[in-house]
Amino acid sequence: MSEKSLADLSQKMRGIDLTVLTTTTDGGQLAARPMSNNGEVDYDGTSYYFTYDQSRTVHDIRKDDQVQLAFQGKDYFFATVQGKAELIEDRAQMQEHWSPDLDRWFKDGLDTPGIMMIKVDAKRIHYWDGEEDGEVKL
Repeated sequence: MSEKSLADLSQKMRGIDLTVLTTTTDGGQLAARPMSNNGEVDYDGTSYYFTYDQSRTVHDIRKDDQVQLAFQGKDYFFATVQGKAELIEDRAQMQEHWSPDLDRWFKDGLDTPGIMMIKVDAKRIHYWDGEEDGEVKL
């Protein structure tokens, strides 16, 4: 088993534009959807994503805040992040993590009605890097 650090994983995750966020539904089923990931940010174990307050994603997180993120990078690099999600409506906090690329989904930027941010704090990261695999616990 490989022993990469969080800093090593951050370099591998840099530039990954999309992730898949998985939540648990009311009936205990898993629900996954793509989310825009700001790959320009150095990953430190915390991720931020924007959505709408009436989305299924938000509904699921209100019921069960345990989520998983899945990343696919270059050269057969994959990572899954298990973490705890927090819903944030504070505009100042959202402004800190806003990227102009998000205008594609939120036409009025942070003024878009019902906009909400999801913060995911990683608890465990499992990765596969070619033939190597390993785990980082936070």
